[in-house]
Amino acid sequence: MDEDKLREMLEGVRGGGVTVDFAVSEIKKLPYKDMGFAKVDHHRELRTGYPEVVFCQGKTVEQVRLIITELLTGGSNILATRARRDMYEEVLKAAPEAEYNEAARTIVIKRKPDAAIGDKEICVVSAGTADMPVAEEARITAETLGNRVVTLYDVGVAGIHRLLSNTGVLARANVIIVVAGMEGALASVVGGLVDKPVIAVPTSVGYGANFGGLSALLTMLNSCASGVGVVNIDNGFGAGYLASMINKLK
Repeated sequence: MDEDKLREMLEGVRGGGVTVDFAVSEIKKLPYKDMGFAKVDHHRELRTGYPEVVFCQGKTVEQVRLIITELLTGGSNILATRARRDMYEEVLKAAPEAEYNEAARTIVIKRKPDAAIGDKEICVVSAGTADMPVAEEARITAETLGNRVVTLYDVGVAGIHRLLSNTGVLARANVIIVVAGMEGALASVVGGLVDKPVIAVPTSVGYGANFGGLSALLTMLNSCASGVGVVNIDNGFGAGYLASMINKLK
């Protein structure tokens, strides 16, 4: 339940259209639902502005279905990350409208009409095509949380002219997410071109000395460009979530 739904219910009680008993039964469910293997946090959207997101990795197919079924009792958009296709096929039994993105490994169930936050854009930039799965996770996360998102994919430093011909797109953005593997230099380049916060996402894409994304992570942490923050390796979700929080600020 989000703040608008809670206010609507309380106004209903005041106006006599909603019984006190019904309101009490709904409020009882607000903190969380204990399912034994998981405690589904229905209160999170009231606390943080965004509902709980399901991290599917390490969970069974049945657990994912049951958690999402419980989240369906609310009215918010539902996002599940690191989801396999067999998990998606199980979720379809409870939510036929669910959408799956193979590259990003996300399941999205839209319960609210698309309504972007004003005219502010988040721009997701990827260095290479191989970085797109992480970039897509960031894009889908930001969109599901109610943001307008534009993308610039495959504009890495090996062909810097591809980025420089799109500086207008970067300039329009309110927040920029830069996703890069290999040596991760793209975040510094973008950070030196714009006056907006840059969220850098190192990926595990690269040859042996990339060390599973560690080289890109260290490059981004040591960026000489100001205004660059860094999330964990392959954490497109974390970047999309943080970008949305920044984009909501007034």
